[in-house]
Amino acid sequence: MTASLSSGNVSASPVAKPRKKSKLKWYLIGAVVLLGILVALGIAKKRAGGKGISVTTEKAVTKTIIQLVTATGKVQPEVEVKITPEVFGEITSLPFREGAAVKKGEVIVTIKPDFYQAQVDQQVAGVAAARAGAVNSLVQLEKAEADLKKYQDLYDRKLISDFDYVSYKTAFDAAKATRASALAGVDEAEGLLKQAKDSLSKTSIYAPMDGSVSSRSSEVGERVQSSSEFAGTEIMRVADLSKMEVRVKVNENDIVNVKVGDPVSISIDAYPDRKFKGVVREIAASADNAGASGSGTAASGTVSDEVTNFIVKIRVSDKDLALRPGMSATADIETQTVKDAVAIPIQSVTVRDKGGLSAEDIEKKKQQEAKDRSGNDLEVETEKADAHRDQDKLERVVFVKTGDKVKKVLVTTGIADNTSIEIKSGIHDGDEVVSGPYAAISRTLKDGSDVKIEKPKPADGTDAK
Repeated sequence: MTASLSSGNVSASPVAKPRKKSKLKWYLIGAVVLLGILVALGIAKKRAGGKGISVTTEKAVTKTIIQLVTATGKVQPEVEVKITPEVFGEITSLPFREGAAVKKGEVIVTIKPDFYQAQVDQQVAGVAAARAGAVNSLVQLEKAEADLKKYQDLYDRKLISDFDYVSYKTAFDAAKATRASALAGVDEAEGLLKQAKDSLSKTSIYAPMDGSVSSRSSEVGERVQSSSEFAGTEIMRVADLSKMEVRVKVNENDIVNVKVGDPVSISIDAYPDRKFKGVVREIAASADNAGASGSGTAASGTVSDEVTNFIVKIRVSDKDLALRPGMSATADIETQTVKDAVAIPIQSVTVRDKGGLSAEDIEKKKQQEAKDRSGNDLEVETEKADAHRDQDKLERVVFVKTGDKVKKVLVTTGIADNTSIEIKSGIHDGDEVVSGPYAAISRTLKDGSDVKIEKPKPADGTDAK
């Protein structure tokens, strides 16, 4: 009984084991197939997701565009007078410190007058001597005239010779000339006295207007210089600080858009949380060629290194805050305004060759052609300039998204502000235009290119989920 059961158990075990292996095999095959399907789907999804150029888009909107010309400069008084002496000497009095208020006609500088007082005394004596000489010449003239009359009668009666008559006539003429010279000497001496008194009066300098001492560069005891050939030593400046302006340098490419009377928004570094209002009151007629040092000469370097700017003076309308000369300021000059304009981002507009090349490609092509011909860098620059001037071969375009593709649209542009540009033709309100990236707009995109929308990155720079 026992043996039969054992043999029965032995004969049954080979049948059960193959069934377990068969099931495991099918499980493994199923898992491999499922994994392959998942991998295939992932690859297909990745390929499908990678089709097209990644771009960002924005819709065209209707808005008011204000064209701005932005320039930097300094706050300065509208009227500021440099106080320089007309005579040389030692400063003996400077009653007003920097920032002090002064009234027109007040003495603000005194120069030691001793030298000029001595000159006045000397000229007074000179006038007295000249007048005495004039009196003496008058006496001599009267005597010569009386002698001539007496001998004229004798000469008429032939009682004296011609030689005697001529002698008296010559004496009279000489006395007359001496009298004229003496009178001229009096005038000269009086003129010198007047000049000496004028120099003496200039040892006291008076305030030319009501205002404040905006700067003071000299002290009591210093010697100042002056002459008729060059300006005297600057002692101080008096300014009207109630009327301030911002003087900015505007590039030659922008100055043609700026007009007197244009409204201006002014940012002053000293008041970062406030905008000041202003208006353009004066535009320089000629370029400001001063270098960075302000010395009036161009900075060292070639002509191409120089920047041509024009000084624009902007009156500050706000008067409730104390502005000080020299404060740094940035001015946004509103040169033109267009209402209800179709606007798109500035970067959406690119320049392409009518054959499809980008402006950058055209420039590189020109440079390479020049190098292939001669290798002359100067010729390369010439070719580059020619490419910029050849505007007839270029056109402004915008890429409009239609479905999964883009269409190249020719546009006519108008004015622009810091972010948007006016589109006069080619784009309508609501059109979805490509706004980035720059490489795609300027080079990669073509008419009919496949595109996909790139997810915007969060502000913190982490990847969007």
